Amino acid sequence: MTFLPNRRKALSVVLSLPLIGAAISTPLAQAQTYPSKPITIVVAYPAGGDTDVLARAIGSKLSLRLGQPVVIENRTGGAGTIGTGYVARARADGYTLLLAPNTIAITPHVLKGVSGASIDPAAELTSIVQLGSQSLFVVATVSTGVSNVKELVTRIKDGKVMAYASPGNGSPMHILGELFDKSAGVRITQIPYRGSAPAVADLVGGQVPMMYSTLGPVAPHIQSGKLIALGVADPKRSPFLPDVPTLAEQGYKGAEVGAWQALMGPKGMAPDVVQLLNRHVNEILRMPDVIARMDTIALTPVGGDPARLATLVAGDYARYGKLVAEFGIKAD
Repeated sequence: MTFLPNRRKALSVVLSLPLIGAAISTPLAQAQTYPSKPITIVVAYPAGGDTDVLARAIGSKLSLRLGQPVVIENRTGGAGTIGTGYVARARADGYTLLLAPNTIAITPHVLKGVSGASIDPAAELTSIVQLGSQSLFVVATVSTGVSNVKELVTRIKDGKVMAYASPGNGSPMHILGELFDKSAGVRITQIPYRGSAPAVADLVGGQVPMMYSTLGPVAPHIQSGKLIALGVADPKRSPFLPDVPTLAEQGYKGAEVGAWQALMGPKGMAPDVVQLLNRHVNEILRMPDVIARMDTIALTPVGGDPARLATLVAGDYARYGKLVAEFGIKAD
């Protein structure tokens, strides 16, 4: 299986912008004085995960460019809702931001009715920029004896594979599991864990035969031969594992779920501050060392304007709301 972790040569390198005073050609009042104090980027998940790794890579570069400290603050708990809620309630002055995965578009539906947890990211947060996208893979232990998704489905129907691990109820991986069951005409029992790390540990240890996962947590075990990637849940193959076919290629359509990471802020941020942050982060996403860091977690840089992210967030919030209702997904 061929890994392509280094795609930087295929991406253009853009020189860093100068600091704010020279970077903005027609600054408005707020952008002229912003930032005048440290900025906090909240991560609603523990240190060491993909979201935290990305926040620290972006934050260090942003600090250099803005001339102010950028502090990464991990506010964990409530399936990410504690940190998200904290940012949603913060002053919309650009000094408290949120770096979050697309789980923020799913969790509010899963925790519907729970006080303080049902935050609509499209309506209660400001979109700044999409940072990257990640593919989800169907991964199995080599002990299952399968080499493709059709063989996996046969094992499932024969009762030889009966469960899969996920990072938790309502995660993109759980959504993928439900869509795959529907597409393949099978039913696999989900075993929800509190994050990817313990799920992967049990997968490699043989306690569970398969998992839906982003590539980062399972890549070392695929390389060592303990796990095998059977399919990718994207419309096209992943540049990180180009020899792994999509689920649709293997006859399982309708099971397309991806993951993304984004920078957002409280509702009502000044447009000029949003544009300033958007411009700097887009430049940061083109830096070779940042691309290299993102490669280590199999995250493809995306960027774009705030409107692009806002459309993505609103679309996913609506889509996942329907899927959570269809499959009756509830909190752990």
